[in-house]
Amino acid sequence: MSKPAAETLSSEELRPFWSGFHDSKLFFSYRRCTACGLLYAPHFFYEEQLADLYSELAPNMEMVPSASLEATQRGYFEAARKADVPGGGYLEIGPDVGYVAAQAAQDGRFNEFWLFEPNRVVHKSLAQAVMPFPARVFADMTDLSPVPDGSIGLAAMIHVLDHLLDPMAMLKQIHAKLRPGGVLMIVTHNEASLLSKVLGPKWPPYCLQHPQLFSPASIAAMLDRAGYSSAAVARSTNYFPIDFLVKEAGRAIGVKLDRLPAPRTSLGLKLGNMITMARG
Repeated sequence: MSKPAAETLSSEELRPFWSGFHDSKLFFSYRRCTACGLLYAPHFFYEEQLADLYSELAPNMEMVPSASLEATQRGYFEAARKADVPGGGYLEIGPDVGYVAAQAAQDGRFNEFWLFEPNRVVHKSLAQAVMPFPARVFADMTDLSPVPDGSIGLAAMIHVLDHLLDPMAMLKQIHAKLRPGGVLMIVTHNEASLLSKVLGPKWPPYCLQHPQLFSPASIAAMLDRAGYSSAAVARSTNYFPIDFLVKEAGRAIGVKLDRLPAPRTSLGLKLGNMITMARG
């Protein structure tokens, strides 16, 4: 829990802490389910409040150079490629500006793209990212009914599942869309990671945007209940500029290092995130 706990404040008092990095931490208190081990917040925003807050959210990790983001996202798709995903349709929930979708289009095995992204500003660029393949782009992330059942070879959710109010409902919807042998790729933070234990409440994923946080055990248990036949979990690699890492390390320990000179060279590190491959 944070001090004060987010549930003790009004939504307007919480608004300034919704995005970005702050010297003080503020988030809803988490509890652990004794049945499945899931770490979740019993108190959280309502759907209407979330819609309002997300409308103000900047693009994902905009403070990190695009070259570092692209390197990270290429690694995600390489993991999917190694999982021997079949062809057919490609589905992504929250594709942002389309880094992974573009990799999937270049791969050539997918014949149609279904992209569910609430930020309408990027819809045109998303469609361009997967050309020359047909793209269906939707703003509603909760209703996958337009996607034909049994048509998807690869579905992807990159840092999306831990933001959803009802992750189980989404997992079941996606399961129905997968073709035989189809794969769901999920990237999330790992609340059981060494980094989370070292930083404690200062771990960045403890924030207002996560109603739940997963571990390898809890995400495997949820996928099993949603009907998936198998789930393989591994640590994922993220690329960050060295100067960004220095600043964030200082912020985590309460020391301002913003003016400390450091190179912009990117490093690939396995820092508290995980990638899960689940077969339908």
